[in-house]
Amino acid sequence: MKCPFCKENNDRVIDSREINDGKVIRRRRECLNCKKRFTTYERVEDTPIRVIKRDGRIESFSREKLLNGILKACEKRPVKIEEVENIIDNIISTIHQKGEREIPVTEIGEMVMERLKQLDSVAYVRFASVYRDFKDVEEFLKEINQLMKKGGKK
Repeated sequence: MKCPFCKENNDRVIDSREINDGKVIRRRRECLNCKKRFTTYERVEDTPIRVIKRDGRIESFSREKLLNGILKACEKRPVKIEEVENIIDNIISTIHQKGEREIPVTEIGEMVMERLKQLDSVAYVRFASVYRDFKDVEEFLKEINQLMKKGGKK
């Protein structure tokens, strides 16, 4: 594994743990060259998922793209990276359990919003505002009011 700091390919594993019911192994590593530490995750490679975009294009599912979108919504919020990783793992697991190889992007977005709503209401509203492409403040307020009626978290 290449060190993300010095790019050397010489490290040692300090700690390994199973997470997500043994579906993922989290490894804490130390670079033997620069002595900095970093974390890697090892997962079983599943059947590739393809995403059907709103305009009909089909592209490969990108865990990193989903992670970045959720992290933007959670920026400056008390949400741990492990919680975000769990959301993504749960969504991927749900897709695989359905046995679908292609899934509409709208379905993935709804799954993200459902889980963010339970985790952090501000992150949920941020994600929803981009995902649903709110056109004005009225749409934004409508979403917030619905969330408040249901007793949103945080």
